[in-house]
Amino acid sequence: MTALFALATSLLWGLADFGGGLLTRRAPALTVVVVSQSIAAVVLGGVVVATGGWSEAGPRLWFAVAAGLVGPVALLCFYKALALGPMGVVSPLAALGVAVPVCVGLVLGERPGPVQVAGIAVAVAGVVLAGGPQLRGAPVQRRAVLLTLVAALGFGTVFVLITEASTTVTGLFLALFAQRVTNVATGGVALYVAVRRGAPVLPDGGVPLASLPAYGSVGLADVAANGTYAVAAQHGPVTVAAVLASLYPVVTALAARGFLRERLRAVQAAGAGLALLGTLLLATG
Repeated sequence: MTALFALATSLLWGLADFGGGLLTRRAPALTVVVVSQSIAAVVLGGVVVATGGWSEAGPRLWFAVAAGLVGPVALLCFYKALALGPMGVVSPLAALGVAVPVCVGLVLGERPGPVQVAGIAVAVAGVVLAGGPQLRGAPVQRRAVLLTLVAALGFGTVFVLITEASTTVTGLFLALFAQRVTNVATGGVALYVAVRRGAPVLPDGGVPLASLPAYGSVGLADVAANGTYAVAAQHGPVTVAAVLASLYPVVTALAARGFLRERLRAVQAAGAGLALLGTLLLATG
């Protein structure tokens, strides 16, 4: 079950990143985050009411609020780092966020077997290579590296926090709703600051109604990924769940290849192969 739900997480996050990347070609990244998360919050609010999730409110909900505060900051740092580039350095570095939940799992006493340890090493190497690392040539600004490491730390922290936010299915719906509301509030404040500074926050002509389903798909895929990861981490070793869930850059690269006809570099193809090999080792170990 852990492997299944963790792989579902990587699929959903990979598709969400792919869709979000397409939308940010037409609108500012901050706008994409706020609109997509707002739609997800509305849908989740309906789910919480329908399932009676309010009855699950308790101290654990603060973990979800914390995840909602950390997530947008990490995402904005990541987008800013991508803007500074080169992407071939930023993308693989961001994948290092998996180290946070893996370390937490080890501190809590998890001890993967030899095959799983090998699988973790192979899968992480595959994820880094699938990002198409810049091996030579382009200079890297220190600010880009710092922002990427902050983003990686934030992504890994969200992994840990959302796992602790609930212990039941209905509680998970409530936790995800609280996380999304916090995401929107945090993003809304950032949008307000951007407007005050005169930065563009909407595409020319505003956000067309026809594009709202695309925004909603991105937001809901992100929500579903958080949910499947929480289930994976609660029903098996966090070290395994985190590594398998971190395969989402491979999904994004393959989606770009399939839908946009982007050609994979040799190093990316090799990385995808290693990631799949690591997955098999983790699943069978």
